[in-house]
Amino acid sequence: MGKVLALAGVALVSVALVGTALANHSWGSYHWPRTTNQVALNVGDNVGSGWDTYLNEAIADWNVSSVIELTKVAGGTSGSTCAPTSGRIEACNAAYGNTGWLGIAQIWVKRGHITQALTKVNDTYFDLAQYNTPAWRRLVMCQEIAHDFGLDHQDENFSNANLGSCMDYTSDPDGPPSNEHPNAHDYEQLETIYAHLDGGGGGKPCNPNKPGCQTSTGNAPPFSQASRANGDVYVDALPGGGHRITHVFWTPLG
Repeated sequence: MGKVLALAGVALVSVALVGTALANHSWGSYHWPRTTNQVALNVGDNVGSGWDTYLNEAIADWNVSSVIELTKVAGGTSGSTCAPTSGRIEACNAAYGNTGWLGIAQIWVKRGHITQALTKVNDTYFDLAQYNTPAWRRLVMCQEIAHDFGLDHQDENFSNANLGSCMDYTSDPDGPPSNEHPNAHDYEQLETIYAHLDGGGGGKPCNPNKPGCQTSTGNAPPFSQASRANGDVYVDALPGGGHRITHVFWTPLG
């Protein structure tokens, strides 16, 4: 009887550890300052009619979280320019060129706190039959919006089986299972990231000497096919302190 109980205990611990590992996907501890039970963020709508449905769905999906409250508002920029607005997320689409990326998320961070953010989706690829599908549009919009409030990927191998989360890289977003929406582990991680009220502190920029984190200077680089070999996270030190950090969603086929 004791052995059975012990084995049961091991099984429960194993399940708990698996759940913890899957849910441990914050982006460098970056987060918006939190002074109330929910982080309320405006999302500027700078996307065209072909993207409105997917932006609306991403906002609705992430609002299921107990700690995130997104509200769509009129955009403060244009798709081709896609300039940030202090204190909120701006979402944009445009034909940004044959760059190799489907989507980009950029956050401006000071003392670990996000101060403004961008989501960009590249119509140069989404106008192609391969990517011009509801599943691909949902996956990329859902993931890039989530990066803008500090969530990272659950898995970064395009060939692995789908985890049922838009925070999972895949070559087959509609699955099964579908990677078009968040899953329970994403919501759990958000609760961990935003488990405290803020008076300061937070995460630090990733180390540019480590793989997957490339430091650049001046204006944000174009993130072209040539820069793909440097990884998918780029850090720019800004005058006066703080950093601009970019997460690039490269096309799975290069």
